[in-house]
Amino acid sequence: MRIKKIEELMQNSGIIRNRLKILATVNNAQKFMEVRKEFGTFSKYIWGFVGGEPIDNRPKSLKDVPATTEISDILSKDLKKRGFKFMGSTVVYAHMQATGMVNDHIENCFLRLQS
Repeated sequence: MRIKKIEELMQNSGIIRNRLKILATVNNAQKFMEVRKEFGTFSKYIWGFVGGEPIDNRPKSLKDVPATTEISDILSKDLKKRGFKFMGSTVVYAHMQATGMVNDHIENCFLRLQS
């Protein structure tokens, strides 16, 4: 990315203005494209870590919901090996939750009750 564009982004109050995170975002976009080229889709790559099926943990309360798991540790290490930045296990696990790879809705959650 051009230095001028980085400086422009550093002035944008609508984003986190941390130079390392901006550079990491650019880097991660490039790495994302590489994974997509290798696997056909990023989805195919990432869902491979859970065998293509969501993990249903069925926690009883919020204290039973982990911040990381063995799978998020493995996925984080693989992403880092591929050159991704700022991809720790906690960030990866949050992504897994947000995209439905992991269902951590507690037993009395309205979303759990709908399924």
